[in-house]
Amino acid sequence: MNLPSSRWLQASLLAALLIQQTASALSPPKAEQIPQTLQAHGEQRVDNYGWLRDDQRKAPKVLDYLNAENRYTEAMLEPAAALRETLYQEMAGRINQQDQSLPYTLDGYQYREQLISGKEHAVYQRKKQQANSEWEVLLDANLRAAGQRYYRMAGMEISRHSPLMAIAEDYAGRRQYRITIQNLSGGNEEMIENTSGNMAWANDGKSLFYVRNHPQTLRPWQLYRHQYGSAPSSDQLVYQENDEGFYLSLSTSSSRQYILLTSNSTSTSEVRLIHADQPAAAPELFAARQTGREYYLDHYRGQFYLRANHQSPQFGLYQTASAKAPWQVLIAPDKERELESFAVFRSALITKERHQGLSRIRQLSWDGKLQRELSFDDPSYMAWLGNNPDPNSSTLQYRYSSMTTPTSTFAWNLQNGERSLLKQQQIKAFQPQDYRSERLWLSARDGVKVPVSLVYKKSLFKLGKNPLLVYGYGAYGMSMDASFSSARLSLLDRGFVFAIAHVRGGGELGQAWYQQGKLANKQNSFNDFIDSTQGLVKAGFGQPGRVYAMGSSAGGLLVAASINQAPKLFNAVVAQVPFVDVLTTMLDPSLPLTVGEYEEWGNPQLKADYQRIKSYSPYDNVSAQPYPHLLVTSGLHDSQVQYWEPAKWVAKLRALKQGDSMLLLSTDMNAGHGGKSGQLGKLKNSAMEYSFILHLDAEAQRALAP
Repeated sequence: MNLPSSRWLQASLLAALLIQQTASALSPPKAEQIPQTLQAHGEQRVDNYGWLRDDQRKAPKVLDYLNAENRYTEAMLEPAAALRETLYQEMAGRINQQDQSLPYTLDGYQYREQLISGKEHAVYQRKKQQANSEWEVLLDANLRAAGQRYYRMAGMEISRHSPLMAIAEDYAGRRQYRITIQNLSGGNEEMIENTSGNMAWANDGKSLFYVRNHPQTLRPWQLYRHQYGSAPSSDQLVYQENDEGFYLSLSTSSSRQYILLTSNSTSTSEVRLIHADQPAAAPELFAARQTGREYYLDHYRGQFYLRANHQSPQFGLYQTASAKAPWQVLIAPDKERELESFAVFRSALITKERHQGLSRIRQLSWDGKLQRELSFDDPSYMAWLGNNPDPNSSTLQYRYSSMTTPTSTFAWNLQNGERSLLKQQQIKAFQPQDYRSERLWLSARDGVKVPVSLVYKKSLFKLGKNPLLVYGYGAYGMSMDASFSSARLSLLDRGFVFAIAHVRGGGELGQAWYQQGKLANKQNSFNDFIDSTQGLVKAGFGQPGRVYAMGSSAGGLLVAASINQAPKLFNAVVAQVPFVDVLTTMLDPSLPLTVGEYEEWGNPQLKADYQRIKSYSPYDNVSAQPYPHLLVTSGLHDSQVQYWEPAKWVAKLRALKQGDSMLLLSTDMNAGHGGKSGQLGKLKNSAMEYSFILHLDAEAQRALAP
């Protein structure tokens, strides 16, 4: 799309005026104030909207309020309905809805996923490796989702030694997965409820290990063994994690000799070994947990390989023959390179590392004589290891994406170093040369340089004259790398600059960067977001008055705290499932995730942590001041950020904020933390959010016109 035509601009301005007129004509829902006094450390807080919490999600008064907010939001967005539909059609029209994944080979079969035009979910297929064999359908997720308000297929495990298949499915959006075991040769299904979706088959072909969630907190805390043909009520409890700060997860070693049971918090981990050939044997502890020590394990050709941080905050790679033998250094910790993951192959060791905030993939021969490193050309990008289930393969699959490069899968020949493109996401009418990606380093107020990735359409960029949307996250050491988004093109093609601020608290610059944005250092995340946004405007990548922000979950906390502290910086903000009632949530250990989050945010049972969290918690710091236009999204069944957090935040903002800025709450009554399920459902979310921003920007553009 070229510059928006005058006709489009006139329509946008008209719709923006209609929104403004609608706002004056409609009265927003007004939440009743029922004061609840909360006490801690000799201090009282009054929460007027605590009544919005309903753990059962059935209280008529609460549901009526949420539905009223939804009706108000839809009425306020009605003048933008035409653009919203246009955006959705653009987004759906760009992607190849009739597509299939690259097949991978395992145990004499090839496996793939197939997407069908107009369908939300994938069809899972396999065929024998022999020539002329036909693809057979293992699972059609569209049929499984039929009649359901929400559906997500989270995992599939096929037994190596029997015709049994286990699938994990979520029918509510709360990440409580039902495991269904099917006999591919025919027979009755067996179902196991309330699991984390994590599962692994033993080598006997009949024993399935799975992780069960805690009934109250939903914490993955118990490992069970199910024997095919028996009732789930007779399943054997294998291990229970009693420390509320730890979570259980399962994986299978590359050698397939072990099922690995990992207990981990945000800063500590330990692994237990289950011998895959002896499923009834008790798990063997590999190395007992030590506070602050993390190690992650694999096993191949008689050796254990560990990514661990016991010698340094940076991770190194180690090798040992057994749990009791010393750990020998393969790759020493390096302050300049963060070791993020590894894969073992018969011919080589593969590492994924991060250097100066960018991913690197290296190959090292076992004899130490050969080392190769993949190079990437884009200034900012995302590269990661693909699906490589067979360690005996001489080819590594890796994936690559940048803000101007659709997601691509490559094969890297580990013998001769050659690489070839296997598949690239097809984006209709997309010309990568029309767009420009950049990576900047902008100064925060304490002098620290913050990396920022950005992209824009070259023909529409005018220094200091473009609208700017800044995205951020900054928590848990997670890296928000610069990757491609086909939906984002609808903004870029209308003149937007899109930027990701890689603020402290994320993992983009390694463990030190993470530590500088958590606990006592959390304010750095907000400072970085505010200061890098101001730096982008100063550098000409955004026009004052046409600056926007977006963040999800902990990123919602980021943007919510930022508008409390810098309310005039943004014209509008989209806060997706935002974590905004931080203090009250962290004071309640009965809620999912709370205890496990103490290492990230602090434990407010301690006075110093209480005061620190209170100083930035968005809900506790709403004040009588002007706020930008806000679209807040939530999911009624969200298990990570409970729906009442954004609902309470919006209610308090409505009561206190000054000015006539729009304030909208959209709660998906059938979804959870991830929003709508399916490939098309997610595009509908994006179309709503982008139409909100675009129409407000049309109004801002009109106001700034000479």
